[in-house]
Amino acid sequence: MKERVKIWKPSPEEIEEIKQYPTWQKGQSEFEWFYDEDETFYLLEGEVEVEFPDGSKVNFKKGDMVKFKAGTECKWKIKEKVLKHYKIG
Repeated sequence: MKERVKIWKPSPEEIEEIKQYPTWQKGQSEFEWFYDEDETFYLLEGEVEVEFPDGSKVNFKKGDMVKFKAGTECKWKIKEKVLKHYKIG
């Protein structure tokens, strides 16, 4: 799982940098997703559970910085409305 996703508490500098990027939001829902490029994002709101094809899961929530590696396939389950700043590539 380490190679697919990284979740951490960002530094103030990391938060300031990611705030320069666009935002995305979505309400409670479930959907399949494939990352064709790396994506890094910072959750301003929400809680998410992500399940991978092998059945393993990760959870992240408001205040977490998350990076998904290109080539990752997963299913998102948004438990609480998400608002995030994101950077592709």
